[in-house]
Amino acid sequence: MKKTWIIAAGLVFAIGVGFFILKNKTSQSVIPVSPETGPVKIEEGVTSPDIEIVAQNLDIPWEIAFLPASPDASRGEPSGEMLVTERPGRLLKIGQDKTVIEISGVRHIGEGGLLGLALHPDFAYKQLIYLYLTSSDGGKIVNRVERYRLEGKTLTNREIILEGIRGASNHDGGRIKFGPDGYLYVTTGDAQEPNSAQDTNSLNGKILRITPEGGIPSDNPYGTAVYSYGHRNVQGLAWDSGGRLWATEHGRSGVQSGLDELNLIESGKNYGWPEIQGDETQSEMVRPIIHSGASETWAPSGAEFIGGSIFFAGLRGETLYQAKLAEGSVSTLVKHFQNQYGRLRTVKLGTDGYIYLLTNNRDGRGTVKQGDDKIIRINPKVFK
Repeated sequence: MKKTWIIAAGLVFAIGVGFFILKNKTSQSVIPVSPETGPVKIEEGVTSPDIEIVAQNLDIPWEIAFLPASPDASRGEPSGEMLVTERPGRLLKIGQDKTVIEISGVRHIGEGGLLGLALHPDFAYKQLIYLYLTSSDGGKIVNRVERYRLEGKTLTNREIILEGIRGASNHDGGRIKFGPDGYLYVTTGDAQEPNSAQDTNSLNGKILRITPEGGIPSDNPYGTAVYSYGHRNVQGLAWDSGGRLWATEHGRSGVQSGLDELNLIESGKNYGWPEIQGDETQSEMVRPIIHSGASETWAPSGAEFIGGSIFFAGLRGETLYQAKLAEGSVSTLVKHFQNQYGRLRTVKLGTDGYIYLLTNNRDGRGTVKQGDDKIIRINPKVFK
């Protein structure tokens, strides 16, 4: 009897120690929880008042922006229009009809082409838009940011405001967004030269920060456009309710895929590529808040802060991911629409309060379904 009691006590102690270790290991890990399958499910082609396809037969759409209603109603500008970039080099203006604007000089190669799109914070009066595109310069592949004035169905006043970003068939970054500070943030890839990410004199493998005119903010950490470095290929940016910047980043590819990241970005910090990945550590380098692990690939792209969560689109993962935030970290990662719509490039909150997804099944890496590529409009209440 005494022996049985000793064994039972030992088991209780072992379980208690194991729980303590597991609890502390979990609190230290950058993967806080196992991903959950979300409740949002709807079969392709099924109509729903909460989920609908609002545009289709697009050619590799990359970014979407929503135009405000014109401040001068006499100009006849309808509200609710969308601007959409297509990677081969077209800007679409979609409203009651669809206008196609060809952007000259775009080089559509591999992952490059016409990528990011942003509206000036005072767009309603200035009518300025910004485009991130891949082009050629003396036979070399390059990326740059250009600014235009949108006048009805045409673009005028074309101006290069940021150049010097090397391009390649892969790892071109491409997301541009204005932050709450009024500055334009630009993501770049390492252009298949990993060591460039650690070179603060290079614009590649970075998150950049510039003024709306292309100038360098006085508080940038290196006196250049560089805001953070050590990135492989950032394609998503989002600010939470506390003004903190989050970024999605593609991890390694090929046979050793996986280790995709969601990072919390701070000025001047080094996010480790190619020196560290996943849970690896090194002095003065920042680990991701969460990553996909070595056996799963998200290929994360566009991101948006909605209702206390960072939502981000998954290309290879073919999923809309929802990272629920709690006190500056991630409490839960939820998967929505897994393998339902194919590759997802961008998630965006519309001016109508609905969530918009762009598919990317025509990019040569997906399975093309009828009507691809599409813009899908979703009532956010389906995620609650």
